[in-house]
Amino acid sequence: MAFSASTPTVYLASLSSSSGTSLPSSSFFKPLNLPLFWPWQKVKVGPLNVSPMGFGTWAWGNQLLWGYQESMDIELQRTFNLAVDNGINLFDTADSYGTGKLNGQSEKLLGKFIKEYQGQKRVQDDIVIATKFAAYPWRLTPSQFVNACRASLDRIEIEKIGIGQLHWSTANYAPLQEKALWDGLVAMYEKGLVRAVGVSNYGPKQLLKIYDYLKARGVPLVSAQVQFSLLSMGEDQLETKNICDSLGIRLIAYSPLGLGMLTGKYTPDKLPRGPRAFLFRQILPGLQPLLSSLKEVARKRRRTVPQVAINWCICKGAIPIPGVKSVKQAEENLGAIGWRLSSEELLQLEYAASESPTKMIQNIFQTR
Repeated sequence: MAFSASTPTVYLASLSSSSGTSLPSSSFFKPLNLPLFWPWQKVKVGPLNVSPMGFGTWAWGNQLLWGYQESMDIELQRTFNLAVDNGINLFDTADSYGTGKLNGQSEKLLGKFIKEYQGQKRVQDDIVIATKFAAYPWRLTPSQFVNACRASLDRIEIEKIGIGQLHWSTANYAPLQEKALWDGLVAMYEKGLVRAVGVSNYGPKQLLKIYDYLKARGVPLVSAQVQFSLLSMGEDQLETKNICDSLGIRLIAYSPLGLGMLTGKYTPDKLPRGPRAFLFRQILPGLQPLLSSLKEVARKRRRTVPQVAINWCICKGAIPIPGVKSVKQAEENLGAIGWRLSSEELLQLEYAASESPTKMIQNIFQTR
């Protein structure tokens, strides 16, 4: 994707120089007709060139956790357009995203938004969809997994998925199903339904196993998606990151803001609505060292806390995919790219994270 001074408006954060503190998020984005990042700053994921940050779409269709309503679709489309206009071309989704009758809604909305995007055709063609296929217990054969891929293609209304990912491993509870799922990934790759193959929620041991298996079948494993943030950087995550680096697998970091705990917007007395409140109530009281450090770095850098937390992921070599469901969130997240934390700031944040006694609860589907 080429950029020039005529690239659509980019939203860059500016802060009040007189107070030294962050202004409300609705007031610190000023239009500037410059590219947010240059084309040579794109990140390689196997054969694909993607933006250094993608956007996650878990909330698009999820009523239980994120309070989705179909009336939000107009705002979601504006959010998608803003992201693409500013160079974001990686969007992560899954065939299981969407609750109840809205199952698959995230994929459907992405397809609709891509088709209706009013920007340049080459920018539209550059969009990379990374979708995940659930390891449902009734998906027992490679052909069933291939059928799942075809169903996603129908919902998104595209000819080929960018990265087809296995959503989780069944090794912990149905090891015999695992090989069938791996063979399904091979089949969808060989049939040309996906441009590349990745996995999600794979720990270091299983990651090495599937890498070797796919390699023997002539299928490169290009990405591994795990929960990775300053709130989630335990031994397993770091070992997985080291394996990815050594094998040329790109780490995709989901929940880079810890479901919102690293935004600085919540306190033990100010919790989000819904099921997240229970988790936040357990973890937030112990996060003061980390949140204080994030705020200090953000103030010195004239950035916001979420921007610093996301930029940490980028500096560690991961591709963060923060979830977005509003233009306001997209504007703020866009301010996380185009710059880098210093090595001293990285160490400061990581030390503060180690001093915070409570860590993020891991996904129940995460394997070792």
